[in-house]
Amino acid sequence: MSAWLRDDVHHTTEVTAAGAGWLASAAAYPRSTLALWETRPAAPAVLPCGSVFDVVGVESVFGRRMLDRLWAEGPGSGPVAAHRGRMLLFTAPGTAHRLPSLLGWEVGDPPGRSPRGRGDAVPPLLCHGTGDAITVPPLTPAPDGSGGAPRWLVAPDTRHPWLPGPEVILWACVRTARAGAAAGVRMSIFPPADQGANVYDVSRRR
Repeated sequence: MSAWLRDDVHHTTEVTAAGAGWLASAAAYPRSTLALWETRPAAPAVLPCGSVFDVVGVESVFGRRMLDRLWAEGPGSGPVAAHRGRMLLFTAPGTAHRLPSLLGWEVGDPPGRSPRGRGDAVPPLLCHGTGDAITVPPLTPAPDGSGGAPRWLVAPDTRHPWLPGPEVILWACVRTARAGAAAGVRMSIFPPADQGANVYDVSRRR
């Protein structure tokens, strides 16, 4: 059963005060960032990666299947956002540097390429680490519900949220790709522009 169809789903799409503090800690001036959010909670922000978190961007269809697998069979996920047709998984610092090499070693080819035409390729990943910055969704959803705006699927709700490392993301990528190939599912890198959000129960993380 899909994770978002469970009866015990906890809708954590709005950032708590503790979660906002965690996000702001990545900024060069955390207090100024929090002050801005207090006056404009519906405004997105740009935050640097590499010190508090890294971010792995995955196309949305594949990403949703990864999240299903992480919650059904694995340890769950950290915060997750959606933006411009991609799912952004917040991960432990260092993940962006290590994941591509681990994935290349596991499947024998870079993400997006499958050796000898196999159907178990992992779609291209965008790994954001030290020196990169990303747009994070606003603390509260946009009042107009605009589909193109970044939004939280799993919002940060604690001052020190658990973040998956490269091994966890590797496991989810490989398992999802192989399961899709076995089922004959085509992992397109061109998903529909706006699909319904899945929400995961962060209180059930193992």
